[in-house]
Amino acid sequence: MPQRRAITGRSQEPRARFAEELRLLRHRRGVSLRGVAEVVGWDASQFGKLENGHTLGGPEIVEALDQYYGTGGMLLTLWELAVADPTQFREQYRRYMILEAEAISLWHYAVSAPPGLLQTAGYAREALAVGWLKGPELEQQVEARLGRRQLLDGEAPPPFRVILSEAVLRTSLRDVEAWREQLAHLAEMAERPSITLQVLPFRAGPHGLMNTAVMFLRLPNGRVVAYSENDLRGELLEENASVELLQRRYDAMRDLALSPAESREFILRTLEEAPCESSI
Repeated sequence: MPQRRAITGRSQEPRARFAEELRLLRHRRGVSLRGVAEVVGWDASQFGKLENGHTLGGPEIVEALDQYYGTGGMLLTLWELAVADPTQFREQYRRYMILEAEAISLWHYAVSAPPGLLQTAGYAREALAVGWLKGPELEQQVEARLGRRQLLDGEAPPPFRVILSEAVLRTSLRDVEAWREQLAHLAEMAERPSITLQVLPFRAGPHGLMNTAVMFLRLPNGRVVAYSENDLRGELLEENASVELLQRRYDAMRDLALSPAESREFILRTLEEAPCESSI
């Protein structure tokens, strides 16, 4: 069979295509980055980063560019595709990201950090920087992580159950304001009808997932897969026996956790106890 030819010579990778369209639109209009900034707002360097693919920006700046170029929502559509594109994630996470987007319900146990779906930009940036990411690569991974949060938005988001080890709430960020923002975000998300958030206190003692962060995904065909993770690697588990063993451990641990109402109160108390200014 002959190789399929692309209709245009433009990139077929969503992130690169978004950046390419921005460059083409500006060149066709015959304006500089500074000229765009003067009309649309924001700093000219931000538009340069968008056109170079170093950042995807947020929906506000993309909507403003959509109106400026008169593209009728096309830029916002390309941006949404780029944010949701699993190829922007590191290779070991890509299949999991595809399955996560298809999931009809999710369960998570967090050992020491909030799940990516519930992280703020400040938390994601500091946590990813610890892994030696920096510059454009760091910003790309922050945006990719924040883009996942769209899964929990909309009119009918999938049910999401989260159990946080108390260690998650005791391991603060160096940036105190970013840490307070993260705690407040957890408390806010705990109020959503589609999210059930529980805290597993230290006093619960040893349990079967002490050293294992895990996410369970129920797929549209009823099958459940699991993704277990530590600081060095993640593993997608699709074999029934392995997934069932982890599920039994999760269920036993859930019985030791605080109720959702008690858990939200625990988070709010932690927020009240958090310092307001950095001591560093």
